[in-house]
Amino acid sequence: MLRHLPVFGVPGDGSYRMRPIFVDDMAKLAVECARETDNATIDAVGPEVFRFDAWVRLLARTVDRRTLIVHMPPRLALAATTVIGLALGDVVLTPDEVKGLRADLLTTDAPSAGHTRLSEWLTEHANAVGRRYASEVARHYR
Repeated sequence: MLRHLPVFGVPGDGSYRMRPIFVDDMAKLAVECARETDNATIDAVGPEVFRFDAWVRLLARTVDRRTLIVHMPPRLALAATTVIGLALGDVVLTPDEVKGLRADLLTTDAPSAGHTRLSEWLTEHANAVGRRYASEVARHYR
């Protein structure tokens, strides 16, 4: 969205934290866990902690976009993403996702389960990030 739209809406103040994990790190973690015979609960988080607003701004800088980033009430952000989702034939953001973001459910104080620093990966792959839209609906139902 940052690469293609002139405005990007952040639900609420964007101060909520997240620790995204790189997909390859997540896949390795899943394989390691599948080999275990004991039950375990593992926080699948990466080594970096971001505030959502800072993450969005990092993405915009990385892909060299001057997208206007605005904070908006969560309901307005959901309404906007619903309209965008209708145009794309996809579900862009759900109420549960916004609720989870704002409740700091995308972070933990547990040790990192991944090793890849997404800030560095983004810099190395800036030209490719966000060039193609990946539809959740198409991936699961088409």
